[in-house]
Amino acid sequence: MDMHSVVVGTSGTTAEDVIAVARDGARVVVSEEALAAVAAARQVIDDLAAKPDPVYGVSTGFGALAVRHISPDLRVQLQRNIVRSHAAGMGPRVEREVVRALMFLRLKTLASGHTGVRPLVVETMAAILNAGITPVVHEYGSLGCSGDLAPLSHCALTLMGEGDAEGPDGVVRPAAELLAEHRIEPVELREKEGLALLNGTDGMLGMLVMACADLARLITSADITAALSLEALLGSEKVLAPELHTIRPHPGQGASAANMAAVLAGSGLTGHHQDDAPRVQDAYSIRCAPQVAGAGRDTLAHARLVADRELAAAVDNPVVLRDGRVESNGNFHGAPVAYVLDFLAIAAADLASIAERRTDRLLDKNRSHGLPAFLAGDAGVDSGLMIAQYTQAALVSEMKRLAVPASVDSIPSSAMQEDHVSMGWSAARKLRTAVAALGRVVAVELVAATRAIELREGMEPSPASRAVLKAVRAAGVEGPGGDRFLAPDLAAAEEFVRSGELVAAVEPVTGPLA
Repeated sequence: MDMHSVVVGTSGTTAEDVIAVARDGARVVVSEEALAAVAAARQVIDDLAAKPDPVYGVSTGFGALAVRHISPDLRVQLQRNIVRSHAAGMGPRVEREVVRALMFLRLKTLASGHTGVRPLVVETMAAILNAGITPVVHEYGSLGCSGDLAPLSHCALTLMGEGDAEGPDGVVRPAAELLAEHRIEPVELREKEGLALLNGTDGMLGMLVMACADLARLITSADITAALSLEALLGSEKVLAPELHTIRPHPGQGASAANMAAVLAGSGLTGHHQDDAPRVQDAYSIRCAPQVAGAGRDTLAHARLVADRELAAAVDNPVVLRDGRVESNGNFHGAPVAYVLDFLAIAAADLASIAERRTDRLLDKNRSHGLPAFLAGDAGVDSGLMIAQYTQAALVSEMKRLAVPASVDSIPSSAMQEDHVSMGWSAARKLRTAVAALGRVVAVELVAATRAIELREGMEPSPASRAVLKAVRAAGVEGPGGDRFLAPDLAAAEEFVRSGELVAAVEPVTGPLA
């Protein structure tokens, strides 16, 4: 594991820290300030627990069962029971990076001093993260309200030394064994602590943060492949002029147009259609590329604003306020996060859709302005990239289905106490699928556009395009020629895009892209 550290205080965290812990294995350190705030809030809970008056989450049941007052001798059992009963997930395991993000974000709220847990709970959760122990969390079990309940419960189960978890070696074993190996004592939960471990939007937020990072890279990658397609189709770069985008001042649109213009600077292929009378303008998939990608950029900016607000939040119910009051609230409702998760899935689907249309145009000899059918070596004997476009079309079709919002649905639960839920976890899960699909769609366009540029013999592509051609061929994506086993080329192109190598190949020529 990478040993650089992320410090958790009382005032939230950053997207960069979430990614460092979730993906890079950064070590988590809880600040002394946070531990002091946690201890102060715990004293409030202990004082309330000693009083005869019922307090929700401290001395009562939960949800629809909150009407029952729980006697002191049953409160440890109550906290243990809520974790065990709520650890009811089903389906495939959730990815390790998602679980680490979820745990880190729950730790962030616990460290805020608003939840009332003991410092021991905070320190133990940090120790589990630092040991590389990852609870087994399942796909289904969250409605995105009252927290990501089942996913967080499976994490809390590990804290108690129960259930299964994955060790740093990737092997799933009983959590008790893993904790013992790393000399971590299981926690016996006390008043309020079981509830505090479960009541958060942490899973959907973690997935939003990672999706935002991935989509930022993919939108820039799509700007590059759009520019390559424009070049391969002998399109006009004049539509990228900054003055055209200034008069429609959406910032994302201007940024995407600038990216494309930078990639195309010095090209010997663009603008040739001006001598071709039937083609006065390029098709929308070429001419409107900055408008579509730019709208995605602006959607992403809004999603990041929501994520940053949530990263600064302390989400629990009830919460301990700085003046010592313990108040019930509805801050665990996932609507703010769910909406932008769904919005990003729509933007991703549209970006994939326009990329697929450019690919199809490159492969159609009636619309590609002199390129061979399907970019084949010997069309008829060879099929070229025909089925690569089929694969791309299948991905786009799935992304359109995934763009149907999850957040417009609500299924009441907990005997109608929880009668409106966000489905934010579901929105996050489908967005992850959509983001992965977008990377593959952009990869197919990259394969087609680079092959098409190489087929324009006697015409000199831009310096940035030449840099892409060199890098993508070195990465294992072959150029024009006869038919061959194509799946390895597509896989290599997908990794080239996903890893950021496409952007890295261009920026030494263009300078930093948006």
